[in-house]
Amino acid sequence: MSSTPEEFRSGFACFVGRPNAGKSTLTNALVGQKIVITSSKPQTTRHAVRGIVHRDDAQLILVDTPGLHKPRTLLGERLNDVVKTTWAEVDVIAVCLPASDRIGPGDRFLVGEAAKVARTPKVALATKADLVGPDRMAEHLDEIAKLGAAHGIEWASVVPVSAVDGFQVDVVADELVKLLPVGMPLYPDGDVTDEPEEILVGELIREAALEGVRDELPHSIAVTIDEMMLREGRPEDKPLLDIYANLYLERDSQKGIVIGHKGARLRDVGANARRQIEALLGTPVYLDLHVKIAKNWQTDAKHLKKLGF
Repeated sequence: MSSTPEEFRSGFACFVGRPNAGKSTLTNALVGQKIVITSSKPQTTRHAVRGIVHRDDAQLILVDTPGLHKPRTLLGERLNDVVKTTWAEVDVIAVCLPASDRIGPGDRFLVGEAAKVARTPKVALATKADLVGPDRMAEHLDEIAKLGAAHGIEWASVVPVSAVDGFQVDVVADELVKLLPVGMPLYPDGDVTDEPEEILVGELIREAALEGVRDELPHSIAVTIDEMMLREGRPEDKPLLDIYANLYLERDSQKGIVIGHKGARLRDVGANARRQIEALLGTPVYLDLHVKIAKNWQTDAKHLKKLGF
């Protein structure tokens, strides 16, 4: 950035919401490229991923947390801890309330928890605006106003938005930037995330594995990257990135679902993941993917540590 205006703002904004409220899709839309995996399966996000939005007047760092939920496993408890720790450290909290769903107990619980972070300003985002008509949106905005009042929250702003068709994504950015402190850029120009490439690659493999599996599987899938390096002896204009990865499941019975008939499904997962990784890194990729079992890893502290939680 060649010059920093005196009123340049920089800081952190956190998207919170029930699982599948559109937080990850909105993060990607604001950053302008895919840095967070998205899936129709709830509870896809497991890390507080940071996306960086560069503007002439500001640098907005987005923290996309896992969805807050009532935990049933040790993994669930740790994901909730990630959320609450993040809320305490950001400059603004943006609560995502999808217009396609009625406000329910999960939303009320979440807004009640956010209200406890008293000094941090809060914005309400009526996400998935493309899925509803004007009457339903008006009703939803009224519900959001009442929800805030019930918990003693005065929304800094309430913005209908659709990350899918880009509706008011720029308005969301403007509203969040207004609430950031004046300050210098925190990341170099051009950086779009501070996540290590290995984490991003592992998440893209997990996203590919999530597509089309039965309901019981999403939480049971974890990915580790054993090795990621450029293959030696290749010409400079024809690089090849070798990635050796493991896809962990909790039970032997899940292995057949992921591998598929004669390995067909695992080959599809590998091909889809490879395309996404090549698009992210801009390098041809050789992906070696193995399926392993870590029995009941979501409730086993030793397995959780090994898998990065």
